[in-house]
Amino acid sequence: MTEDIMAPSERDNDTAKHKLTTRDYNVTTLRSYFLQNGFNYSNYQGLGYGLVLYPAFKKIYGEDTDRLVKELEQNSEFYNTNPNFLPFVTSLHLAMADEGADYEDICGIKMALMGPLAGIGDSLSQFCIAPLFSTIFSSLAMSGVAAAPLLFLAAMNGVLISIKFAVAAQGRKVGTAIIDKLSSELSTISETASMIGVTVISGLVATYVKMNVGISFAAGVAEEGVKQSTVNIQSMLDGIAPALLPVLYTALMYWLIKKKGWNTYKLVILTVVLGIVLSVCGVLV
Repeated sequence: MTEDIMAPSERDNDTAKHKLTTRDYNVTTLRSYFLQNGFNYSNYQGLGYGLVLYPAFKKIYGEDTDRLVKELEQNSEFYNTNPNFLPFVTSLHLAMADEGADYEDICGIKMALMGPLAGIGDSLSQFCIAPLFSTIFSSLAMSGVAAAPLLFLAAMNGVLISIKFAVAAQGRKVGTAIIDKLSSELSTISETASMIGVTVISGLVATYVKMNVGISFAAGVAEEGVKQSTVNIQSMLDGIAPALLPVLYTALMYWLIKKKGWNTYKLVILTVVLGIVLSVCGVLV
């Protein structure tokens, strides 16, 4: 009898220790649209990330203003990921914070998932969903369907918001379970997502970073009636490895950040100056 009476009480106490409700998670998921607010080249989406979580933090820490301020300050650090996959991170973050996890543990997962989810999310939303719906609804528009643009917006936003809520639910589930088995879960999530994300990001580097050498020179001695051959440096580089220069320049950026402690403002200035100077000199085209 005692066990039967105490069991519900224990369950009630266990539920009561969690301050966040499903509504709080849903509100935070919708607030992911604020991620780009305050974007800058110092901490990228850092301010937006803190803004997205602000109402949930207020509910978790209540009247403890000092703790709230500390959490907002910590969560305004550098961050950059895809807004459509952000709810996975924020839900996982809030579930762990609501369980009383240390920020160091949360930060490790948060940062481990940042890059991979950015690569996956950008590829899915920009290079899969957007082209698909663009093709469908542009065809309808050309066929005389006046509502095609509105249907395009409705379809795009409907799919993307569905993705937000789907990944948010998974993030909350993982965050709740991860407390008891932090090491194994973190290792599995990080390794799997990193392999996919790094592959995608590497492909984007080769595709979107453009660097072409415009130098060419004559080879051999010109003879009467014989056209002198020309050697193009860019063709030689492409023969060694396609998109070699973009990869090397990306590696330089990484080295300057990791070894020299450069911030993003310096990298942007360096890129602009090099681009202008080398283009004027005819090295790059």
